[in-house]
Amino acid sequence: MFAIRYDAAAVPVRSDLPEAHTRAWQRLAAPGTWWTGAERVAIAAETRAAASCALCRERKAALSPGAATGKHTSVSTLSDAAVEAIHRISSDPGRLSKRWFTDLASQGLGDAAYVEIVGVVSTVVSIDAFGRAIGVAPQPLPEPQPGAPSRVRPTSVGDNGAWVVMRGGGMGNVMRALSLVPAEVRNLGELGVVHYFGADRITDLGATGRALDRAQMELLAGRVSALRECFY
Repeated sequence: MFAIRYDAAAVPVRSDLPEAHTRAWQRLAAPGTWWTGAERVAIAAETRAAASCALCRERKAALSPGAATGKHTSVSTLSDAAVEAIHRISSDPGRLSKRWFTDLASQGLGDAAYVEIVGVVSTVVSIDAFGRAIGVAPQPLPEPQPGAPSRVRPTSVGDNGAWVVMRGGGMGNVMRALSLVPAEVRNLGELGVVHYFGADRITDLGATGRALDRAQMELLAGRVSALRECFY
């Protein structure tokens, strides 16, 4: 079975990180809630392709992303709407709009399928960024696993003012945004435990167990969020 390893990293890496990344890669290859394993791996491939996509670069440089038109440099057979969603979420997430989202829906990209795309993109971007930070090459994408998506839509969601229906409370907004696809909440939560802290420790400003203390972590998080024009 394939396992992610960081033996060639320029810095020491805790053992729980490659273990969690391996599990995330395995989930990436398995059938999801709305996408097959093959489609999920294709979403991952498109996430990486966005970095070298000419249209994405042109849009990123434009005053308005709508000023640049054309076709994405696609590496899959996913629909145009799915490719547009993946590339924009990957390359220019700070300027997404409700109108853009509604247009994708009119092209047949369902709200839950969109949420699962967000979850897959987040997984790939997180693990790829970690690899760049420690000086290792991107991990090879996993072999897709057979099977059909479950297509189970939760009933405990509603209109809470977001673009998609979601849970009303009991978790942070980042997690609530994915709650239309609970599997993606669990996936992001498991990565969050090793990349940051578990949900049960986030509000504990004295939490320990990392090389950085909480003040250092929050300073870096705030700076990165500002540079990336994060909503929060």
